[in-house]
Amino acid sequence: MMSAKTMIYFLNDQTKTEITYKAKMLIRRAICETLAHEGFDNSAQVSVTFTDNEGIRALNKEFREIDKATDVLSFPLMSFDGSDEPPVDECENMLGDIVLSLEKAGEQAEEFGHSLDREIAFLCIHSTLHLLGYDHMTEDEETEMRTAQREILSAMGLEIKDK
Repeated sequence: MMSAKTMIYFLNDQTKTEITYKAKMLIRRAICETLAHEGFDNSAQVSVTFTDNEGIRALNKEFREIDKATDVLSFPLMSFDGSDEPPVDECENMLGDIVLSLEKAGEQAEEFGHSLDREIAFLCIHSTLHLLGYDHMTEDEETEMRTAQREILSAMGLEIKDK
Protein backbone atom coordinates (compact mmCIF):
# COMPACT_ATOMS: atom_id res chain seq x y z
CA MET A 1 0.00 0.00 0.00
CA MET A 2 2.51 2.55 -1.16
CA SER A 3 1.48 6.07 -1.98
CA ALA A 4 2.74 7.17 -5.38
CA LYS A 5 4.21 10.13 -3.57
CA THR A 6 6.25 8.12 -1.06
CA MET A 7 9.94 8.18 -1.93
CA ILE A 8 12.39 5.82 -0.29
CA TYR A 9 16.06 6.30 -1.03
CA PHE A 10 18.47 3.43 -0.53
CA LEU A 11 22.06 4.24 0.32
CA ASN A 12 25.07 2.13 1.18
CA ASP A 13 27.80 3.36 3.45
CA GLN A 14 31.30 2.58 2.33
CA THR A 15 31.30 -0.97 3.73
CA LYS A 16 30.94 -4.09 1.64
CA THR A 17 27.34 -4.44 2.79
CA GLU A 18 25.09 -5.59 -0.05
CA ILE A 19 21.33 -5.68 -0.27
CA THR A 20 19.17 -7.56 -2.74
CA TYR A 21 16.32 -6.12 -4.78
CA LYS A 22 13.92 -8.42 -2.90
CA ALA A 23 15.12 -7.02 0.45
CA LYS A 24 14.73 -3.45 -0.84
CA MET A 25 11.13 -4.19 -1.82
CA LEU A 26 10.48 -5.69 1.62
CA ILE A 27 11.91 -2.57 3.26
CA ARG A 28 9.84 -0.32 1.01
CA ARG A 29 6.72 -2.32 1.91
CA ALA A 30 7.49 -2.20 5.67
CA ILE A 31 7.92 1.57 5.58
CA CYS A 32 4.78 2.11 3.48
CA GLU A 33 2.70 -0.25 5.65
CA THR A 34 3.85 1.70 8.71
CA LEU A 35 2.94 5.03 7.13
CA ALA A 36 -0.48 3.65 6.12
CA HIS A 37 -1.05 2.17 9.58
CA GLU A 38 -0.42 5.58 11.08
CA GLY A 39 -2.76 7.32 8.62
CA PHE A 40 0.09 9.19 7.00
CA ASP A 41 -1.39 9.86 3.56
CA ASN A 42 0.87 12.76 2.66
CA SER A 43 3.84 12.46 0.40
CA ALA A 44 6.92 11.38 2.32
CA GLN A 45 10.63 10.84 1.90
CA VAL A 46 12.71 8.38 3.91
CA SER A 47 16.30 7.37 3.29
CA VAL A 48 17.61 3.96 4.32
CA THR A 49 21.34 3.41 4.67
CA PHE A 50 22.80 -0.08 4.95
CA THR A 51 25.89 -0.69 7.01
CA ASP A 52 27.64 -3.30 9.11
CA ASN A 53 28.27 -3.50 12.86
CA GLU A 54 31.41 -1.38 12.65
CA GLY A 55 29.61 1.38 10.74
CA ILE A 56 26.59 1.51 13.04
CA ARG A 57 28.80 1.36 16.12
CA ALA A 58 30.60 4.52 14.97
CA LEU A 59 27.27 6.31 14.43
CA ASN A 60 25.90 5.08 17.75
CA LYS A 61 28.99 6.43 19.51
CA GLU A 62 28.90 9.76 17.69
CA PHE A 63 25.19 10.50 18.04
CA ARG A 64 24.14 8.62 21.17
CA GLU A 65 27.45 8.33 23.04
CA ILE A 66 26.97 4.55 23.22
CA ASP A 67 30.09 2.68 22.08
CA LYS A 68 28.51 -0.53 20.78
CA ALA A 69 26.86 -1.86 17.66
CA THR A 70 23.08 -1.64 17.53
CA ASP A 71 20.60 -2.94 14.97
CA VAL A 72 19.00 0.25 13.65
CA LEU A 73 19.20 3.99 14.21
CA SER A 74 16.54 6.58 13.39
CA PHE A 75 17.26 10.20 12.59
CA PRO A 76 13.94 12.09 12.40
CA LEU A 77 13.90 15.33 10.42
CA MET A 78 10.46 16.37 11.68
CA SER A 79 9.20 16.89 15.17
CA PHE A 80 5.66 15.79 15.85
CA ASP A 81 4.29 18.00 18.59
CA GLY A 82 2.23 15.31 20.28
CA SER A 83 -0.90 15.95 18.26
CA ASP A 84 -2.66 13.04 16.62
CA GLU A 85 -1.90 14.22 13.10
CA PRO A 86 1.51 14.63 11.52
CA PRO A 87 2.19 18.11 10.18
CA VAL A 88 0.98 18.74 6.64
CA ASP A 89 3.15 20.66 4.24
CA GLU A 90 2.68 21.42 0.59
CA CYS A 91 6.05 19.93 -0.27
CA GLU A 92 7.02 16.39 0.50
CA ASN A 93 7.56 15.59 4.16
CA MET A 94 11.14 14.50 4.61
CA LEU A 95 10.63 12.21 7.60
CA GLY A 96 14.26 11.30 8.17
CA ASP A 97 16.91 8.64 7.87
CA ILE A 98 17.09 5.01 8.87
CA VAL A 99 20.50 3.36 9.27
CA LEU A 100 20.31 -0.44 9.36
CA SER A 101 23.09 -2.86 10.25
CA LEU A 102 22.41 -5.87 8.08
CA GLU A 103 25.10 -7.73 10.00
CA LYS A 104 23.30 -7.17 13.33
CA ALA A 105 19.93 -7.99 11.71
CA GLY A 106 21.35 -11.33 10.60
CA GLU A 107 22.68 -12.07 14.07
CA GLN A 108 19.33 -11.23 15.66
CA ALA A 109 17.33 -13.25 13.15
CA GLU A 110 19.42 -16.28 14.05
CA GLU A 111 19.20 -15.54 17.79
CA PHE A 112 15.41 -15.12 17.72
CA GLY A 113 14.83 -18.04 15.35
CA HIS A 114 13.09 -16.24 12.53
CA SER A 115 13.95 -15.21 8.98
CA LEU A 116 16.24 -12.35 8.03
CA ASP A 117 13.31 -10.89 6.05
CA ARG A 118 11.17 -10.83 9.18
CA GLU A 119 13.95 -9.15 11.19
CA ILE A 120 14.65 -6.51 8.54
CA ALA A 121 10.93 -5.73 8.21
CA PHE A 122 10.58 -5.42 11.99
CA LEU A 123 13.58 -3.08 12.26
CA CYS A 124 12.27 -0.86 9.46
CA ILE A 125 8.81 -0.71 11.04
CA HIS A 126 10.37 0.11 14.42
CA SER A 127 12.57 2.81 12.95
CA THR A 128 9.77 4.35 10.85
CA LEU A 129 7.61 4.57 13.97
CA HIS A 130 10.47 6.51 15.58
CA LEU A 131 10.50 8.85 12.58
CA LEU A 132 6.78 9.41 13.18
CA GLY A 133 7.32 10.35 16.83
CA TYR A 134 6.98 7.04 18.67
CA ASP A 135 9.35 6.20 21.49
CA HIS A 136 9.72 3.51 24.14
CA MET A 137 11.19 5.37 27.09
CA THR A 138 8.22 4.66 29.37
CA GLU A 139 6.17 1.50 29.84
CA ASP A 140 3.10 3.10 28.22
CA GLU A 141 5.13 4.26 25.21
CA GLU A 142 6.70 0.83 24.84
CA THR A 143 3.29 -0.88 24.98
CA GLU A 144 1.89 1.50 22.35
CA MET A 145 4.88 0.98 20.07
CA ARG A 146 4.85 -2.82 20.45
CA THR A 147 1.14 -2.91 19.63
CA ALA A 148 1.70 -0.89 16.45
CA GLN A 149 4.65 -3.09 15.46
CA ARG A 150 2.61 -6.29 15.92
CA GLU A 151 -0.31 -4.91 13.90
CA ILE A 152 1.93 -3.84 11.02
CA LEU A 153 3.87 -7.12 10.98
CA SER A 154 0.56 -8.98 10.98
CA ALA A 155 -0.71 -6.90 8.05
CA MET A 156 2.46 -7.95 6.20
CA GLY A 157 1.96 -11.63 7.07
CA LEU A 158 5.03 -11.59 9.32
CA GLU A 159 3.39 -12.09 12.71
CA ILE A 160 5.45 -12.43 15.84
CA LYS A 161 5.23 -16.00 17.04
CA ASP A 162 4.94 -16.12 20.81
CA LYS A 163 6.89 -18.88 22.53
